[in-house]
Amino acid sequence: MIVGIEGKIERKEPTLLHINANGLIYEVFVSVNCSSKITKNEVKLYTTHIIREDAQNLYGFLDLNEKKLFDTVIKINGVGPKVALAICSTFTPSSFSEIVTSNDVSMLKRVPGIGPKGASRILVELSGFVVDKAEDEGSSITNTLEASLALESLGFKKDVVSKVLKTCVSTNTSDLVKEALKKLQR
Repeated sequence: MIVGIEGKIERKEPTLLHINANGLIYEVFVSVNCSSKITKNEVKLYTTHIIREDAQNLYGFLDLNEKKLFDTVIKINGVGPKVALAICSTFTPSSFSEIVTSNDVSMLKRVPGIGPKGASRILVELSGFVVDKAEDEGSSITNTLEASLALESLGFKKDVVSKVLKTCVSTNTSDLVKEALKKLQR
């Protein structure tokens, strides 16, 4: 699994980079926001490596919060890498967090490739997530998503899990699951 790449930019397009890392040239897909922040010829990116039966793609991010946003939304049913990258191109992690918190379907529909049903589904999937601004917001969303998925895999209903996770104060995934399990057993 490739988790990062550092090298010289051989080719730059708005959503694509060719990075020469010690003689190997990698094709890395990036968001428009990420691409616009790259001003030098040398770059270091955090990556998400997605392997499919027909392709192996690298998605690069300058900011760890943007990577966490990408990794979180890609886990949602019906959201592929292209839509996740479009979300990262349209919103910063903090503005996306505010959209989720305010349940703003109309803002989410602005993303290319997301219609009203898709926007509603994304907001429903992320509805139980409480983002603490004082902490790393991308990490908080990811931890809550992982806790939610873990509790659902144990057989708890999604709406019940969402309500319980909103009342939890833990910050990491394992503590969130433990705290939620105690509340669910009452």
